[in-house]
Formats: sequence, structure tokens, C-alpha cells
Amino acid sequence: MFPSLSRRAYTLLELVIVVTLAGILASITLPRVRLLLDRQSVHSATSEIASVLASARLLALRGHAAVAVEVDSATGMLCVRRGGDTILLRNVATAHGIRLGHTRDSLTYDAYGLGRGAANLSIIVQRGAAVETVFVSRFGRVR
Repeated sequence: MFPSLSRRAYTLLELVIVVTLAGILASITLPRVRLLLDRQSVHSATSEIASVLASARLLALRGHAAVAVEVDSATGMLCVRRGGDTILLRNVATAHGIRLGHTRDSLTYDAYGLGRGAANLSIIVQRGAAVETVFVSRFGRVR
């Protein structure tokens, strides 16, 4: 009367094969995913640094006064100052999980937006194997 119900179970060998294949696939894809995440963090930090530098230049142009940008690689902070006032303070290292390096520790934009004492400032942004550099030319242009 009742149809026979057959239960299908997996053997231990089949489970070991599936777990092994999953481990192999994970070992192949996880480093690529980590590199992708590192690149994304570095790119967003680089964009934020370029934005802070462009804002500092614009403040110098609009305010007709010198604006200084200080880079602290130990804490990962960018500080924008005009005179004795701190206008902008950003901790990009903590926000993006990156490390900062630099060729100079500060840059000053004059009232015309030109970099005084810039001598081609470079800010190196690094996380894992991903690295990008923000350059500031002597004319104050960020690239």
C-alpha cells in the first residue's frame, strides 16, 4: 500500500571530497578577494587625501592667505591649518585601515594656490600588497 521510501545518505568519502574541493577553491579565491579589498581601501584613502589637498588649495585661493597641510605618517593624520587655526583634521589611516608614508611632512599653499616649499610632495598609501601614491607638484596640482 505505501510506497517504499528509500533514504539516500552521503558516504564519508563523498563528504571528504566535497570538503577538500571547497578548501581548494577557498585557498585560490581568498587571496584575490583580500587583494581586491586592499586595493579598494587604498583607492578610497587616496581619493580622500586628494580631496583634502584640493580643499586646502581652494581655501588658500578663496581666503587670499597661506594654508598649510601637515602629514603625520605615524598617526595617519592630515591637518589643514590657516594661521593658528586648525580648519580640517582627517585620520585617514584609521578610517581606511591603511599606512601613510611621505617624502615631506608638510606643504603650504600660498594665496595664489601655488605650493610653497612643496618640491613635489608624495604621499604613499599602502595596505597589504596594494600601493598608490598621491603627488603634489610645485604648482600645487594634485595627481
